[in-house]
Amino acid sequence: MITIKSIKNIFIALFAITLVSCGGGDSEGGPDVVTLGKAVLVLPINNAECNQGNVISEQESKVYFEWNTAENADSYSIKITNLDDNSVKSLISSNTNIETALLRGVPYSWSVTAKSNGAADTTSDTWKFFNAGDGVQNYAPFPADLVSPAMGSSVDISTTIEWTGSDIDGDIDEYDVYLSTTNPPTELKGTTSSTTMNNLSLESGKVYYWKVVTKDSFGNNSESPVFEFRTN
Repeated sequence: MITIKSIKNIFIALFAITLVSCGGGDSEGGPDVVTLGKAVLVLPINNAECNQGNVISEQESKVYFEWNTAENADSYSIKITNLDDNSVKSLISSNTNIETALLRGVPYSWSVTAKSNGAADTTSDTWKFFNAGDGVQNYAPFPADLVSPAMGSSVDISTTIEWTGSDIDGDIDEYDVYLSTTNPPTELKGTTSSTTMNNLSLESGKVYYWKVVTKDSFGNNSESPVFEFRTN
């Protein structure tokens, strides 16, 4: 005979089974976490002249890009920046290489962003190269990379600014540093062969803009982007 007590015991047992089947808050059996690797660039070589492309006109050649596989990546977004005018060409590839037409005799930078469903994007380092042109005997330096102060940062009134320079010919001569409260900066703060300018004395509570013009021994030059920072 089924009694009220036996019905109660059956109900308790079913309830306990339900708790176990739901996991009781245990993380076992949850969704897998996808770890997305970072692409490592291969070609064109960093800080070098790219002369392996197929010339398609006086103005353009096809340039081959290659990178190593990023673990768990489904596709890749390739960003190619013309360093003369800062225009950007964006490409998508499911492979680890791609070819595209670029202007000849122009400096470029490029990076690769790996993408995967269920994981945050990862972006490679940024490399630079010159797409070879006819009759170029000496290339202009690459635009300087501004390091510190970082874009939009706040700094003390006595601060140091820092940048990096590169040139495939290895003949950088000096840097002109422009710094002022106007954008673009018009005041030449100094000329140096170093990649730092130390202990600048600035006014408090101001927004400053700065850029670096890199010059080589052949009279070629390049201009960095403009960065801004605020003084405390």
